[in-house]
Amino acid sequence: MKNDAPRTVRRETALERDDRNFAELLQELRVTQTGVQILFAFLLTLAFTNRFGTLDEVQRGTYVATLLLAVVAAALFTAPAALHRALFRRGAKRRVVDVSGKLASAGLCVLTMAFTGSVLLVVDVVLGRGPGIAAAVGTFTVCCGLWGVLPRWIRHRMSHHPPAVPHNDKS
Repeated sequence: MKNDAPRTVRRETALERDDRNFAELLQELRVTQTGVQILFAFLLTLAFTNRFGTLDEVQRGTYVATLLLAVVAAALFTAPAALHRALFRRGAKRRVVDVSGKLASAGLCVLTMAFTGSVLLVVDVVLGRGPGIAAAVGTFTVCCGLWGVLPRWIRHRMSHHPPAVPHNDKS
């Protein structure tokens, strides 16, 4: 039995809920954006190191793919701000919240691939191709597990075993 009904009722209008949901989403994006910025800065500096010239074709391809994935992740995570700015005062907050949530989810998928590529590249250079692939698979598994499987598992558990004590979180 699926139960997506709220556990408690907030006394807020639909517009207030949209404003709160968008503010919460922006806070989440601030956290992820920092990670993307650090990754992107790290990747940009690699091409200017002495050791970069010694990379083989696979490593260079991994580097370029990972750099581009980091750019796409950054674009996806900053798109909600641009979307909000473009639709500001147009009565589109509900649409902005919905689309922004999808952009953030897509950003996490792309960030998973960027993290995976980064780990593959570094471990490949330091320890070799086999350990690099193993570390990349581990990275991919951890990201998918924490960002995808865990939330779905909790949602599933909540729908079958509602909490005994109501809480005040109606996202």
